[in-house]
Amino acid sequence: MYIMISKIKTEKLYYDHTSSAPFNSRILEIKPYSKGTLAVFLDKTIFYPGGGGQLCDLGTINGVPLLNITEQDEQIFHLVSEDDAGSGKLKSGPAELVLDSRRRRNHSAFHTGQHILSGTIFNMIGAQTVSMHMGEEICTIDVKAAEIKNETLISIEDAVADIIEENRPVIIHLCPPNDVSSFPLRKVPPQGEDIIRVLEIEKCDIIACCGTHLKSTGEVGLLRILGAEKYKGMSRISFIAGRRVLLDSRLLRENAGIISRALSVPIGEIGRGVLDHIEKSIQTEKLLKIFEENAIKEKVEVLLCKAEQAKKADTASSIGMSNVPALVTEIYPEEDTNTIINIGKIAQKRTESVLILVSLKELKFAAFGPANGFDLRLLLKDALDAQGGKGGGGPTFFQGSFGTKKALDVFIQAIR
Repeated sequence: MYIMISKIKTEKLYYDHTSSAPFNSRILEIKPYSKGTLAVFLDKTIFYPGGGGQLCDLGTINGVPLLNITEQDEQIFHLVSEDDAGSGKLKSGPAELVLDSRRRRNHSAFHTGQHILSGTIFNMIGAQTVSMHMGEEICTIDVKAAEIKNETLISIEDAVADIIEENRPVIIHLCPPNDVSSFPLRKVPPQGEDIIRVLEIEKCDIIACCGTHLKSTGEVGLLRILGAEKYKGMSRISFIAGRRVLLDSRLLRENAGIISRALSVPIGEIGRGVLDHIEKSIQTEKLLKIFEENAIKEKVEVLLCKAEQAKKADTASSIGMSNVPALVTEIYPEEDTNTIINIGKIAQKRTESVLILVSLKELKFAAFGPANGFDLRLLLKDALDAQGGKGGGGPTFFQGSFGTKKALDVFIQAIR
């Protein structure tokens, strides 16, 4: 990472500039930052660099999109792609800045909503907010409360909605000129700062905060608590605010409509409809399992019958070779490997024959041998290798697979 030797002081105008109207600035320096990234330093900026859990602004400088904005050691780094900067649009001199105003508004709605939520939680249950994290879609706060019950969350959400509807002003105090000690802050303010920004929402929250905010609670529109979970002895509350609530509502309504049509139930009853569907599916799966078990039993009996026939034929034709078991090969066109293995395991316990069971659709086989000293590997390994098959096993169980049906057919003929 590039480290400046002499500091560049950038005038911060992002609190006052919230629109996408072009803003005139000057590029003072452009320096390498990291691989493929350059840092642009301006004399004044409208881009918030992020902090305190809030994401940074984005936008363009002379038409070049910003990747990130970060503040380090009192310097603001506007990061751009080296490839984009190579177009010649970025050089020392005049610069036109354009803010992504929708992103800013979304972040400001989240942040203002967070203050309303944190202040309401503190006022209602006395629990302090320890930290905030803002994502692109969801915001979370960690609250000093081991557990917050669902009915309490609903009461908090209703109280937040009241404050939003009352459209209380969001006031920013600068200290100095104001005395920070004169404000009943919810948390101790940061130390060593030249200017401390104090946010005040009447009868809700008053706290030091350097983020961007809306001018009144009514501009938030709506805040929705998504849930709470235990986190490091505290409660982590997830919520959305502003236009994100509208987007979330659209998505939920769209998915609810899909479920409603699929289950032929009204949208207001899709919960019951889904539970009924799940119960029916469970019962259907139980019936299918019974049918599957019966089908396997039938296939086992067929296999054992063939094994008995093969044993009688071998006994009649193989004088003096009683230690060599009979061989049965069975090809299953539709069954998968797991099914043929289940069939084989059951049949293996009831016969002394060698069973070669083939899943034709998967081009795989499973072989089962008796526990009388006969080694399946002597029968199968060379034939498997000759056709480029893959697999292996032990004396009583062996399995393998082939790349083509032709290779499988030749393998079966060879072992027969």
